[in-house]
Amino acid sequence: MSQDILMPALSPTMEEGALARWHVKPGDTVRAGDVIAEIETDKATMEVEAVDEGTVEALLVEGGTQGVKVGTVIARLSGGAPSVPATETAPPLTAPPVEKVESASDAAPPSPSVRRIAAENDLDLSTVKGTGREGRVTKGDALAATHAPLERIEDNSERLFASPIARRLAKEQNLDLASLTGSGPGGRIIERDLSGARPAAAAKPAAAPASQPAAHLSLEGMGIPPGSYDLIPLDGMRRTVARRLTEAARDIPHFPLTIDVEIDALLASRAEINALLEKEGVKISVNDMIIKACAMALKHEPNANASYSPEGIALHHNADVAMAVALDGGLITPIIRKAETKSLAQIATEAKDLAARARTRKLKPEEYLGGTFSVSNLGMFGIRQFSSIINPPQGCILSVGVGEKRPVVRGDQLAIATLMTVTLTCDHRVVDGATGAKWLQAFRTMIEKPATMLA
Repeated sequence: MSQDILMPALSPTMEEGALARWHVKPGDTVRAGDVIAEIETDKATMEVEAVDEGTVEALLVEGGTQGVKVGTVIARLSGGAPSVPATETAPPLTAPPVEKVESASDAAPPSPSVRRIAAENDLDLSTVKGTGREGRVTKGDALAATHAPLERIEDNSERLFASPIARRLAKEQNLDLASLTGSGPGGRIIERDLSGARPAAAAKPAAAPASQPAAHLSLEGMGIPPGSYDLIPLDGMRRTVARRLTEAARDIPHFPLTIDVEIDALLASRAEINALLEKEGVKISVNDMIIKACAMALKHEPNANASYSPEGIALHHNADVAMAVALDGGLITPIIRKAETKSLAQIATEAKDLAARARTRKLKPEEYLGGTFSVSNLGMFGIRQFSSIINPPQGCILSVGVGEKRPVVRGDQLAIATLMTVTLTCDHRVVDGATGAKWLQAFRTMIEKPATMLA
């Protein structure tokens, strides 16, 4: 029996990727858990493992191929039970809705983890066809089914994702799913979101075709002659960054708050700490101390550690601080989880490891997806002040400028101090001006009196 291996989705934003390389060739025998390929997503390079054993019958997509759509058959195995490669976070986002099996009792009962995924995502397991042994629904099957896409809505080029139950109820009740913002994984619409849906409008007749096709980008039409520029195709990362930042700047009502903070005491403390840690081979950076200060300020002002959702404001229990890391052709934001609970040495070690693996695209999705707050530091480039675009679902992002000697007034006397300008960009749906100002006050205290962030 032959089994198809499909191009997996390795992150919620992935629609296509590059098949970087194969680790197998036709005729090789693979077992469950064997690494068979490496896939490059918009953010990272990840290994793909086989679920069942079999013999490689054919490799249908060559290694190095770019732009392989999720769900594309990339290889075929002979022997073993039908399966697809799976990772812990590899639900194929663009897989078509699965067909209903005749009876849930025809297959082996699902595992507790599969039942949990179904409960959390409004998933009716009787509608999912299992690819495991004896037709059992696997975790990958459940995750794939939870990300089955809904059809496009009129002229909207963005796909609308909803759970099977939500789609069925919306159809029965004539509800407009396009009017909703999903609260499920990756913004997916689930049953509880339907309470705020509007009745669906009657279908509009198709618009008459334009006499001439519209140009999405015509540099020639803007006075730039052909042949005077080089056009670099968008890769997956740049395309994703462009889409997400456009959505954030357009859809999130935001405002900036800017202050100057003195960092002479912080620099002195950093030197003392690094002297103590020298034997351990750990070196604390200014950015590590900023991450710690952000986390402690979020615990001091918990209303700033928030995310917007259609059901209400989510106040996070931990300060998961994301740090912006520049890559060739884009950026990524690996996350220091529970930063408020970690020492400066732990933060420094973790940040160095995350940044190194980010630059080689070796991060796992759980290491860069989510977070409750972001830090973007351009001080090392000499940038004095800037404002960043919010990284959803986070409610705030801090932009950090260069630390430099500037004149300050102390009493009636002119003095010199090392100042750093920071700008907090806030999502006004969850963080108002007073809350943002209180957070900045707490942050300033942590930076100007470093001992307070260790209390």
